[in-house]
Amino acid sequence: MTLPLPPQDPSPAVVEVTGVVRTFGAVRALDGVDLRVEPGIIYGLLGPNGAGKTTLIRVLATLLRPDSGHVRVAGVDVVTDPTAARARIGLAGQFAAVDEFLTGRENVEMVGRLYGLPRRDARRRADEILERIGLAGDATRQVGTYSGGMRRRLDLAASLVGRPQVLFLDEPTTGIDPRNRLELWGMIEDLVAAGTTVLLTTQYLEEADRLADRIGVIDRGVIVREGTADALKAVVGGAVLEVVVGAEQRARVAELLTAITGEEVAVREGGRRLRVAARSGVRSLTEVVRGLDEAGIETDDIGLTKPSLDDVFLSLTGQPAGSAGSPDAGDTTTAEVV
Repeated sequence: MTLPLPPQDPSPAVVEVTGVVRTFGAVRALDGVDLRVEPGIIYGLLGPNGAGKTTLIRVLATLLRPDSGHVRVAGVDVVTDPTAARARIGLAGQFAAVDEFLTGRENVEMVGRLYGLPRRDARRRADEILERIGLAGDATRQVGTYSGGMRRRLDLAASLVGRPQVLFLDEPTTGIDPRNRLELWGMIEDLVAAGTTVLLTTQYLEEADRLADRIGVIDRGVIVREGTADALKAVVGGAVLEVVVGAEQRARVAELLTAITGEEVAVREGGRRLRVAARSGVRSLTEVVRGLDEAGIETDDIGLTKPSLDDVFLSLTGQPAGSAGSPDAGDTTTAEVV
């Protein structure tokens, strides 16, 4: 008798994480993480501060060994063969890792030499990348004269020297202005169009909404939900109730909203804009309007809107985006990646 062949996976993952645990003393930074990233996409990893995002990036980039579990990147086990894994990946951390006393070209050339490229090839590769990211005209300037946005672009350039199959970006646009953020978004999209797979962590939900083909939400060291942006928004439901009130009424209105809807309330824009999932749609709106009227509370505005990723974040983690979660020693102890 001939046994049937097992079904073949039509799209093998370029990043595979299975049951990964990483602790720092009493802190369980990663608590059995499972993650699968298909090739040729941008995967966004969202989570509160201290949720384990940077720790996971460090494990994927061979900078930390997991206590248990399995990790493969571009087909290579990062624990048993970290050297081969490093040849296939690029990494840009939260802070630009550049030498201020060297020129832009010298910075990128130096990384090329560390990858083992001959001097002539490293120079050629540096010029090619600097042209690609729009820094060719500033290549001979000392990096100490660069703006913050230019340094971030240079850091990204250095991570591309080895032509990585997978690029890890840990909050790549933190601390840069909106114009430079848009430019970096465009560069990341161009990289993926050219065949690179990108896994990025971010605190900016509009960044994940714009860039990510798939999004994972990590909380307390576990991936709690994963899917497309639209699929995650569907978790919240069909509508979100938004109420705009004076700051002095915020506590009373938040308490009333929770009592009526049974949902967590998100506070925005200096405490004036309150949002809550409206599972019953117009019925929820009617009940809230009636409750506000009976309580004698006047609002500046009230209505139903579509859910955002921020609403998803609140629903899954119980806190607004950008707030601090449980301490994560891996996210706070190593300046080179954090």
